[in-house]
Amino acid sequence: MELTTVWFILIAVLWTGYFILEGFDFGVGMMLPIVGKGKNAAETEKRRRLVLTTIGPFWDGNEVWLITAGGAMFAAFPHWYATMFSGFYLPLLLVLVALIVRNVGLEYRPKRNDMTWRRRWDLMIVFGSVLPPLLLGVALTNTVRGLPIDQNMEFTGSLLSLLNPLSLLGGVTYVVVSLAHGAFFVALKTKGDVRELARGLGARVGVVAGVLVAALLLWLGVASDGTALTWATSAVAVVALVAALAFNRRGAEGAAFAGTFVTIGMTVATYFLLLFPDVMPSSTNEAWSLTTTNAASSHLTLTIMTWAAVIFLPIVLAYSAYNYWVFRKRVSIQMLSEESAPQIERAES
Repeated sequence: MELTTVWFILIAVLWTGYFILEGFDFGVGMMLPIVGKGKNAAETEKRRRLVLTTIGPFWDGNEVWLITAGGAMFAAFPHWYATMFSGFYLPLLLVLVALIVRNVGLEYRPKRNDMTWRRRWDLMIVFGSVLPPLLLGVALTNTVRGLPIDQNMEFTGSLLSLLNPLSLLGGVTYVVVSLAHGAFFVALKTKGDVRELARGLGARVGVVAGVLVAALLLWLGVASDGTALTWATSAVAVVALVAALAFNRRGAEGAAFAGTFVTIGMTVATYFLLLFPDVMPSSTNEAWSLTTTNAASSHLTLTIMTWAAVIFLPIVLAYSAYNYWVFRKRVSIQMLSEESAPQIERAES
């Protein structure tokens, strides 16, 4: 197998990991004002602290997948990186701003024991949890759909050219699927009323997500001349979401979360299978498309990167798995300290 193909697969895996792991982070942030609403201000605060505690040990580590995916693209396929980041300059800038605002909200929300202070940061967390999946979904769908790229590998379109119906559907779908993914995660990680509220939200949102995923993959498959393999991954994505809803109804939150995990993974896999061997198809002229060959770095660069990945990737994956294992238990409102904590409370191991 060519090293260019190896690195295309690795980058696809990194983006898939990001969309899956950060997906439930986004979903938890989105559902904060829904599941975190109590009968009074004190109960509301306790519920919101509990919801945020579920992602306390994970959210910052999950964002590393985005940094790694971007870095791998820059090193392995510099032309792909340059064309994508110039074409999506404004959307990606907005993604970074939203992530910064969200991260600051997660860190600064508990710094002051003041309801007004915390409600304002709650709004920032919700904003920073909705905008990134929306824009990333639009960007990735546009990439598969094809972009106006000239013979110099330069993007020649405008912001309006990115806002087409198919790509907007891709963005909305990722937002809704992330919300369902986050709801099942909270149901898996909590006890009591919050668990039941999360299950109910996941059941309602999951139905909408299933319709959107099916419509998106059907439209994308027809528009991009899908193969037998891409239709198979699309079918698995839809079936996994249906299974997630069934498991959630039975109270099997772990299996429900695994279902949305597979749905997101298979959806992103479908995207990259539709792309290959292109990395950025040109809608202007197929001959001007960026491919794994003409967008790649030198063989020496890819060789060095491969050895680095072989050494360090298993270490990173092992540490991440250990982190999830340590913080695997459920949390409840009773476990939270009554005092204002200096940071997001960490789940008990």
